[in-house]
Amino acid sequence: MLSSTNSTTIIRNYLILATTVMVISSGLVDTFNNPTRAGQQDRLDNYGRYVSAGLVAHAQTLGR
Repeated sequence: MLSSTNSTTIIRNYLILATTVMVISSGLVDTFNNPTRAGQQDRLDNYGRYVSAGLVAHAQTLGR
């Protein structure tokens, strides 16, 4: 009976671990492959270029 209880506990823990890994991994995949996030990153990159160009232009005006 003790052996049966130990194997039941091991199987239960394995199932809990497997389920947890599947849920977390699918959540991470959705986070990183989300098209909205990719679009937002493009907007941030473009905004960074715009700000950088503005800073360079301002520095050139100050240097004259």
